[in-house]
Amino acid sequence: MDARSSVADNLRMRFDFIDLKLFLNVVEAGSITAGAERMHLAVAAASTRIRNMEIELGTPLLNRERQGVHPTPAGLTLVHHARLILQQAERMRGDLGEYADGLKGHVRLMSNTNALTEFLPGPLSEFLASHPQVNIDLEERLSDEIVAAVADGKADIGIVAGTEDVTGLEVFPFRVDRFVLITAKNHKLASVDKMAFADVLDADFVGLDRTSSLQRFLSEKADRIGRRLKLRVQLRSFDAVCRLVECNVGIGVVPETNAARNMKTMSLHRIELTDEWAIRNLSICVRKLSDLPVYAQDLVRHLAER
Repeated sequence: MDARSSVADNLRMRFDFIDLKLFLNVVEAGSITAGAERMHLAVAAASTRIRNMEIELGTPLLNRERQGVHPTPAGLTLVHHARLILQQAERMRGDLGEYADGLKGHVRLMSNTNALTEFLPGPLSEFLASHPQVNIDLEERLSDEIVAAVADGKADIGIVAGTEDVTGLEVFPFRVDRFVLITAKNHKLASVDKMAFADVLDADFVGLDRTSSLQRFLSEKADRIGRRLKLRVQLRSFDAVCRLVECNVGIGVVPETNAARNMKTMSLHRIELTDEWAIRNLSICVRKLSDLPVYAQDLVRHLAER
């Protein structure tokens, strides 16, 4: 019997959900201590559980090093099966939810910055109001990171730029938007209607926080042509970016929907970016819609219909 079949057989017979959740958290965190904290377990108890799993399987699951831990080949197999089993259990909870008072569902949703700030608040609030038994764990990531997370089972639903390779995933259209440059009405670029991103990199910028997926995306675009963004200030929202751009602190890159809304109350000039990446076809991606719990399928349909 090889390690893969041995792990699968023992998963079905020996391990409980806490063991499986603990192991996934340890692998994702790269540390038994951090994984135990996520599960609200004592480190000693977490270590004992993992050691018992290895004894049951008769093979090491983790390589333990000073810098942390990473899964062995058998551990990777366990990660794969554990995610499938926990997802199936979550689907069962959702299917039975209408029969059990107080039973809650949980959806892991990842989104890029544009969709998160411009398009998700409305439909998400509607869905949560009509599904009081469902909680949503929403996380902002870069589109390529989201695709990988959905494919690996770390996220149930992802909202990504349409330019990403989503081979092997089920995809549904979500929204279309584009990024534009905004300046103050008295900025030296205020007479320009169109230009490329590379042509404005000498200007001072007002941007989002460094942890934002959009800001990382724009920094990468500048890095690829050997330039750096000259960021004077970094903020937490597109609306805040627009307010400081209006004060001529610098120029900014925001979704066109956000620019159009703020131009109604602020003195801003909008410049169309000619770069291909500026047009944003946003898509919803899942591994397989029919494998998701009913409430997660409902969320996908609700987002796609809107």
